Amino acid sequence: MKKLLLLFLVTLAFSCNQKEEKISDKQSIGNTNSLSVFIDDKLWIGEIGDTIRKKFAAPVDGLPQEEPLFTINQYPLHAFEGTLAKNRNILYIKKEARNVFDISENQYAVPQNLIRISGNTTAMIIDHLEKNASAIIALMQQTEIEVSQKTIQKSLMDAKKLKEKFNISLQVPKAFRAVLEKDKFLWLKKEIQSGNSSILIYQIPLHCIKKNDEAINNIVKIRDSIGGLYIHGTTENSQMVTEDSYSPYLLNTTLDGMKAYQTKGNWELRNDTMSGPFINYSIIDEKNNRILIIEGFCYAPSTPQRDLMHELESIIKSIKILK
Repeated sequence: MKKLLLLFLVTLAFSCNQKEEKISDKQSIGNTNSLSVFIDDKLWIGEIGDTIRKKFAAPVDGLPQEEPLFTINQYPLHAFEGTLAKNRNILYIKKEARNVFDISENQYAVPQNLIRISGNTTAMIIDHLEKNASAIIALMQQTEIEVSQKTIQKSLMDAKKLKEKFNISLQVPKAFRAVLEKDKFLWLKKEIQSGNSSILIYQIPLHCIKKNDEAINNIVKIRDSIGGLYIHGTTENSQMVTEDSYSPYLLNTTLDGMKAYQTKGNWELRNDTMSGPFINYSIIDEKNNRILIIEGFCYAPSTPQRDLMHELESIIKSIKILK
């Protein structure tokens, strides 16, 4: 009887280990915001490659220096096997008789977006890219956000203060620390090698942002007033303001099922030299008769800032308004 029990336990342990190995074998790979393109070299250096670069390596909105939406790595078609087939975001493009546009999720790894495009002419392949690039980009960006959020979940700061002050939950890494706290205002900051990343959370009355063409002006005035109150440099009269050399980008969106404005742009310290990008979400929380504002910004003058801002966006998009 003891031998049978021991055999059962050994078999069960072996089975569990096999399942764990299968799960780990299926994990996708790839750096944040990276895209693997499998395509013949002749197509890559021609019009098709130009179209891919134009769409998927377009500059990210709201950054002070040009950085691409995705860091692209190109491979020949025959390299699509083994480890490379487990990359998270893949474009597989082939000139052949079949006319195909197909999106497969989690085919060789999890999570994974595999987009297959083929056609018998260059024009046909480019047509697929032109028509579907926006949807492909949105899908890949959402996957990148979810991957970052899972990484963040491994080491979270205590969210008790966020619940008490704003009645929200937000997945914020432990590396962030509260550096300034007021009644309805909280500034969290994380030090990095080349500077710092920050999250601001505050709320204002519901009527402060008009639902018309004035929304962007209202948002800029509000964030500049907050900067004047709380965010200052070391020199006299140096407060954070929205850089006015070009207009911020405004997008109507939703967060936690509520209408929100997403604003991207650049900030600067007046009478100082510090500056950087910001992403601001103004959430229309009608149930609580408020506009809840969550903003991420960073100061990292000697470092690419796309992925720093991506982390801040991933944090912000984890918000839940508690009941």
